Amino acid sequence: MRTDLVVDARWRQIRVEVRAPGGWLRGGYTGQAMTWVRGTDGDASEFTARAAGFLGESPGFLVAVARSLALADGAATGLRVVTIAGPALAALTVARRVLRAGTEVHVTDVAPLPVERYEITDPDTAETGIVHLAGDVVLDAPGIELAELESPPNLVRA
Repeated sequence: MRTDLVVDARWRQIRVEVRAPGGWLRGGYTGQAMTWVRGTDGDASEFTARAAGFLGESPGFLVAVARSLALADGAATGLRVVTIAGPALAALTVARRVLRAGTEVHVTDVAPLPVERYEITDPDTAETGIVHLAGDVVLDAPGIELAELESPPNLVRA
């Protein structure tokens, strides 16, 4: 699967393209909603949902959603996102609760590295996933484990 994600200065997902062997999805932020077209080479359908962004297999989606919320440590918010799943690129609008649980500063050879901890909860099941972000890099999240980093993350100032 290949993902292309473009955000604006406020981290809103203004252009998203996800390609899988069986189809594609293109969309983005359109004011108060996310709009997308999902299709195959011969067929396409358009959809719109009030949502804060897309979430999918790419860690870039986690970074974009977390940064667009601009939460301070200890702050939480509820939001709706469009999840993109599987080879069919099934899109489903779901509710999530996001808590920025805190920030730890880690000493590195270059400079101190702030690592933010987010708790993302599905209110329907109470299942919570923990996400650790350092700037524009997902260090750890459900299904994602950073094995190696070629250069330091770009630190994001909210």
